[in-house]
Amino acid sequence: MPALDFLHISLADQCLYGFADGVLCLRVPVSTALNGAGERLGSGCTPRGLHYVRAKIGEGLPEGAVLRGRRWTGEIWTPELHASFPARDWILTRILWLSGCEPGRNRLGEVDTFRRYIYLHGTPDCEPLGVPGSHGCVRLRNRDLLKLFPRVPAYCPVRIDEAPCPQWAGAPLS
Repeated sequence: MPALDFLHISLADQCLYGFADGVLCLRVPVSTALNGAGERLGSGCTPRGLHYVRAKIGEGLPEGAVLRGRRWTGEIWTPELHASFPARDWILTRILWLSGCEPGRNRLGEVDTFRRYIYLHGTPDCEPLGVPGSHGCVRLRNRDLLKLFPRVPAYCPVRIDEAPCPQWAGAPLS
């Protein structure tokens, strides 16, 4: 599978689209912020605009590895573990940590995506995708993240916007 050179996340249709050489290669459902789009620190919103993957975390960890503070806790997510910590915002399997590219919009000051700890990360299978539900991050199925992670190089550009992508809507879900 080719490396992806651009990711697009549509808040409107709750999908991530991966491109290689301008060709759509990947389409997966996601869940963005329950609070909608927004860039402010503490807003719980998903930031819009152009970003890039600043760090890749979790290479080699097992599927369902529980991450807190970007470190593996040694736990593997299970329904029983979930029941023990029902309020936990689960960050699982891998992290693609985003950094904004647009000063004043999603970079620096009170709108800095990197300082807000905005990630693309795995989520439990019991969490719904295709509808907003996160605290600002972009949640993916663990199996989708495992396919995506090795194909996304560091510094890969990521566009997040509210526009639906009708020209891509017919592409099969990977």
